[in-house]
Amino acid sequence: MNSKTLASIELLLLDVDGVLTTGQVVYTDSGEEIKAFSVKDGLGLRLAMDCGLQVGIVTGRSSGALGHRCRNLGIDLVFDNVRDKAARLPEITGRTGVAAENTAFIGDDLPDIPLMRRVGLSVAVADAAPEVIAAADMVTDAPGGCGAVRETCEKLLQARGAWNSILERFTQ
Repeated sequence: MNSKTLASIELLLLDVDGVLTTGQVVYTDSGEEIKAFSVKDGLGLRLAMDCGLQVGIVTGRSSGALGHRCRNLGIDLVFDNVRDKAARLPEITGRTGVAAENTAFIGDDLPDIPLMRRVGLSVAVADAAPEVIAAADMVTDAPGGCGAVRETCEKLLQARGAWNSILERFTQ
């Protein structure tokens, strides 16, 4: 991946199920939905936001667990229950002031492809559908829900020249 492209990214958009989670949906006996999120992904997102990268969610489903996770991470750009993710891009660019070519999107399954084709950097998680991998500019080594978002954040921060100063904060 071209580091110039990575360095130009100002907005990182994420799918949820299969990207921020492993894609499993767990229900309790009472019907409550439970999602498991990686703390490594969470730290990567916080570090990226601390360095000025905007982060948003574009997902086909909605859940209370996602609302809690987004509040915990400080993500307020959330588009859930979205059938046509690409159709939301004009609203997202208008709301954030970030052009599509300066936007990245991480996806894992077929509904993600149209949005992936309209942003400057499309990323597929390692265990994404083959069609999504074929449409991606970059494929993570880690599967969804297991550090793929962290991996992407690190690459974006490295391209911005911010990674070494982040490391110094934790290793000094």
